[in-house]
Amino acid sequence: MTFEEVKKYMDENKTSDEVKAYLQGLMSVEGVQKFLSENEEGRRWFDSEKDKHLEKGLKTWKDNNLQREIDKKIKELYPEESEEKKQLRELTAKIERMELEKQREILKNKALTIASEKKLPINKIADLFIAEDEEATVANISRFEEIFNSSVQSAVEERLKSIGYNPPQNNSPRDNQPKSLNEALKQYYSSQNK
Repeated sequence: MTFEEVKKYMDENKTSDEVKAYLQGLMSVEGVQKFLSENEEGRRWFDSEKDKHLEKGLKTWKDNNLQREIDKKIKELYPEESEEKKQLRELTAKIERMELEKQREILKNKALTIASEKKLPINKIADLFIAEDEEATVANISRFEEIFNSSVQSAVEERLKSIGYNPPQNNSPRDNQPKSLNEALKQYYSSQNK
């Protein structure tokens, strides 16, 4: 029998159980493995089939399991807060707020005390000078004092110029000349009242 005759017989009887069993014997796992390892085209076809199957399996796994795994990891990283922990967190925040308010009140009292000692008019605006700590609060008041005093000094000098009084230019005070701005004002007003 020639190869062509065998081929023709197999094609004509491919549905018969005998031919199927015979072909099944020829097609073993080892035979397929050998074919795929020796044939480059067969290996490429098999790799593409594996990729299709893997993609389908991965998509199915994602659809069925991925969200559950994500939720599980989120709960692991960020566990839900128990009622006790929630109350503790709220109490801690409340205590911190109370401590900040207490510190602010202490600083406000300190600012008002310093301002009254320096005779600065900041009772209405004391809250603006309060900083995070006592040192910064005192520094804010000192800056205000400098600005306020220079502003008052400028206003007094401007007022004196507008009424015609020119303070002496030399620095050596005479016996009858005032030694300070306050004395000059007192002398001026006392001379006006006579």
